[in-house]
Amino acid sequence: MSARPEGYIPAAGEDWLLPLYDPLQRFVFREKHLRRGVLEHARIGPRSRVLDVGCGTGTQAVVIKRAHPDAEVTGLDGDAKALAVARRKIAREGLDVRLDEGLATALPYPDARFDRVVSSLVFHHLSDDVKRGAILEIRRVLAPGGVFVLADFGRPVSWFERLIAPRLNQFEQARTNISGGLRDLLTQAGFAVDEAPLYSMGFARVWCWRGARA
Repeated sequence: MSARPEGYIPAAGEDWLLPLYDPLQRFVFREKHLRRGVLEHARIGPRSRVLDVGCGTGTQAVVIKRAHPDAEVTGLDGDAKALAVARRKIAREGLDVRLDEGLATALPYPDARFDRVVSSLVFHHLSDDVKRGAILEIRRVLAPGGVFVLADFGRPVSWFERLIAPRLNQFEQARTNISGGLRDLLTQAGFAVDEAPLYSMGFARVWCWRGARA
């Protein structure tokens, strides 16, 4: 297992919370809406090569492989314990999904390796410098014409979300998300970006950004 860099946040925030990760995803983060939204925006074609960055316990990778059995699906995460859960989940499903341990800022893949890259509810854990580094790495491993689908917290829409937004802005890593700055980071890295709100969690809005590699 590789050493975690300073400031690294594991999948559940703390290692001891890992057994609660999947239940929290289902009930707090309204996981069905999240996974379906990522899948729909990815528009995965036949025999596509798909990478899930920050795959956690592997749920999105499983959803993609179920929907597209002929796709080559790879999940990557820096949390070895979450990957162990993902491996058990994938084995129970009888699916062929590759899982790798690594960081978004140093993807262990050659240039233009994937047709689609997805990432969900990861970027609000990252500082802006790490966000930029991860986006550049994702662009590097995308084939020309490839697409990056990013789902995460974004600008508030409802009055209650706007009420809560100043409290979320107290967390440095989330400020760019809440201010709507993720689109700018993607554009600066060379993506042509479409964005749309996916759903509300009540206290925050989850958005989806679809970045095409020119």
